[in-house]
Amino acid sequence: MATATFNNTVIAESDDTVIVEGNHYFPIDSIKREHFSDTDLHTMCGWKGQASYYAIEVDGERADNAAWYYPEPMDGAEQVAGRIAFYASKVDVDA
Repeated sequence: MATATFNNTVIAESDDTVIVEGNHYFPIDSIKREHFSDTDLHTMCGWKGQASYYAIEVDGERADNAAWYYPEPMDGAEQVAGRIAFYASKVDVDA
């Protein structure tokens, strides 16, 4: 079981993660949505497409743009569809 922890709170857990470029992509339905809010940041990956970002907040501690996902992944990146990943510098991921 992989877990993502922020501010000593588990914010996602799943036994169905996909590892891409060293990042665990969790199923989007495995996150605890009350800790996530959309941000305005969008970036482009040459092979996965446009990423959107979430801020994470737990007990008053906030990390902006700490998680990302691909709403419409490009052909060849289907494995990240419906999944979310976390910046290791902001969220602890243990598998």
